[in-house]
Amino acid sequence: MMTKPTAKLYLLTNDDEFDLLYQKLAAALATGVIGLLQIRRKKVLAQIDGQKKLESEARQIINLAKQYQVPVLINDDIDLAAKLGVGVHLGQSDGSISDAKAKLGSNAIIGRTCHGDVDLVTQAKIEGATYAAMGAVFASATKPKAATISIDALEQGINRGIDICIIGGLTAENISQLSHLAIAYVAVVGDIMELPVSQIAKRCEEWQRALQSFAKT
Repeated sequence: MMTKPTAKLYLLTNDDEFDLLYQKLAAALATGVIGLLQIRRKKVLAQIDGQKKLESEARQIINLAKQYQVPVLINDDIDLAAKLGVGVHLGQSDGSISDAKAKLGSNAIIGRTCHGDVDLVTQAKIEGATYAAMGAVFASATKPKAATISIDALEQGINRGIDICIIGGLTAENISQLSHLAIAYVAVVGDIMELPVSQIAKRCEEWQRALQSFAKT
């Protein structure tokens, strides 16, 4: 019988002002709990010179993450990921996995959004993605209009032979409902990033305990 892999905590940035965001990321990364970090800054990109601002922010975040040996991904932008030497997470309309592999190299982490569609999970595996993201698992404040997926669909996705990342409304408390599943990454935004800086480390430690029990189930 195969040993179930330990799920890693996958932190995504929010739209805080950069100074505050950086403080929160520093607090989270210092705990050693974060296994993967995604830079997703939709409001920054919507600004004048948003691309330039995002690149500047990303360089600072990447340097911070390197101190803790945490891999970084850029949301949606293969070219920026290539420029910065990091991985990329792609929505269904944000470029091909083959293009990402060609530009980022065979060792780059490449994620693909698959929602609750098991066929998309299969396609992501065939195309060579590192992981397939499924969700929303629970109702999410970050994407309140996102449809939630069934546990059955999630189980089918896991059986497709590619690492599965779950996202959507996840907390250190409700993740226990999924502890029987062999999930590779647990993606979190609000449950950590919406807290004050002073509470970030404690919440990360609560996540660590939740995922330790998760892995042993």
